[in-house]
Amino acid sequence: MLLAQPEMAQRVRQALSDLRELSLAGLRDLVDLSFNRLSCCAPSLERLSLAYCHLTFEAGPARGSIGPQDSSASQLSFRNLLRFLKERANRLHALDLSGTGLPPGALQALGQVAGLQLQELSLHSCRDLSTEAVAALCRLQPGLTSLDLSGCSELADGALLAVSRGLRRLQRLRLRKLQRLTDAGCTALGGLHELQSLDMAECCLVSGRELAQALGSVRGTPPPLASLSLAYCSSLKDTSVFSLIRVLGPSLRVLDLSSCVALTNRTLQAICTYLTPLSVLRLAWCKELCDWGLLGLGEPSEEPAQGSQPHPELEHQALGPKAAPSPQPRGPSLLMLRALQELDLTACSKLTDASLAKVLQFPQLRHLSLSLLPALTDKGLVAVARGCPSLEYLALSHCGLLSDEGWAQAASSWPRLQHLNLSSCSQLTEQTLDSIGQACKQIQMLDVAMCPGISMAAIRRFQAQLPQAACIQSRFVGGADLTLTL
Repeated sequence: MLLAQPEMAQRVRQALSDLRELSLAGLRDLVDLSFNRLSCCAPSLERLSLAYCHLTFEAGPARGSIGPQDSSASQLSFRNLLRFLKERANRLHALDLSGTGLPPGALQALGQVAGLQLQELSLHSCRDLSTEAVAALCRLQPGLTSLDLSGCSELADGALLAVSRGLRRLQRLRLRKLQRLTDAGCTALGGLHELQSLDMAECCLVSGRELAQALGSVRGTPPPLASLSLAYCSSLKDTSVFSLIRVLGPSLRVLDLSSCVALTNRTLQAICTYLTPLSVLRLAWCKELCDWGLLGLGEPSEEPAQGSQPHPELEHQALGPKAAPSPQPRGPSLLMLRALQELDLTACSKLTDASLAKVLQFPQLRHLSLSLLPALTDKGLVAVARGCPSLEYLALSHCGLLSDEGWAQAASSWPRLQHLNLSSCSQLTEQTLDSIGQACKQIQMLDVAMCPGISMAAIRRFQAQLPQAACIQSRFVGGADLTLTL
């Protein structure tokens, strides 16, 4: 009702006259009248998000109404959105309708709006969209440079072929969770000569072979692919990743292979050889990665059985300070990736201090995830602190060997730390909170949930010491019995 007052609406319009981007995402009770009043106050809009708003798609007037405004008090209608798009067609170039249940006919109607020349369109989780509707969109909006079709579960290889044929200027393409997409569809990517970012996470039928061939057919045509996500692609094997790495070469900056559980140390060493300019590397849940892979050592002749001796050259690491010097890498080690700013090794459970203390030496690293590493000890923590002093985000949840003594030495190395996850670190007590509070003055988020040695009283003292801490997660601290909540 605020904008129903003419004087107030005029003041708001003046204040928002230069507004370029408006997000109304997730406002489930948004209706036509509210949307119209607000959008009228922002005449210069170029980007609009209505993601996960409750959009209705009635073909005619609702509930017997006689005019387009009669339903404005009860719903946000696609018909009203079309009217807005027709009015702003010459200016609006980015639209997000993710999670609105957009049907195929509505997508085609959107593409047909006279004068509309979209550059960015997000349709994440619009599960009813068909390949035919996507093909029509690509014909009607050929100027798209960014398209998100993630979670549109009815789409298959034909949709990717339509995208390749119709959107020659496409630079960013997201295809997450397209369970019907296969290697055959990936061959169409060879037609996207300007593609810079590709997200095919959770496309479980994609093995990577045809993808490497398709991307190889367009290499050398600038700009090259800079970001690639194949996370959760369970069919991915070392051989196909080798082919991709050789094709992408030094142009790639972001690589996400999280939960590609079949990948081994050979993939890691290929990355360290050919992708040295990487700034983001995610290898979470790649459980076959071992210390020798990170260190660039030769592959042991036999993978040691459980309870047997470690890699022969890593035995030096456990012999103490009087032992022979720790081995130097003979091949490509993680240290080759000098430009790293984000590294995720979550749940790479075979990694130990023997490699982490030696290779995590990245002065520019901002984001590090080492959660669920059962062999990480205070020694590794202190070495990481000294080698990565610029960390702003650090995740160490479920690292049960870390203690207060380790944090007493490590905390002073991380003055920039803002986000810290220590949940389920069973040995930590309030002494660790004291160490963090004294050294890490920029902390904004701390998670100590399920840390039995930390009490609520200690958490309250920490909050008083650092009042700017925006969020402290403290579920089940102090040894609370979780069974009482189940």
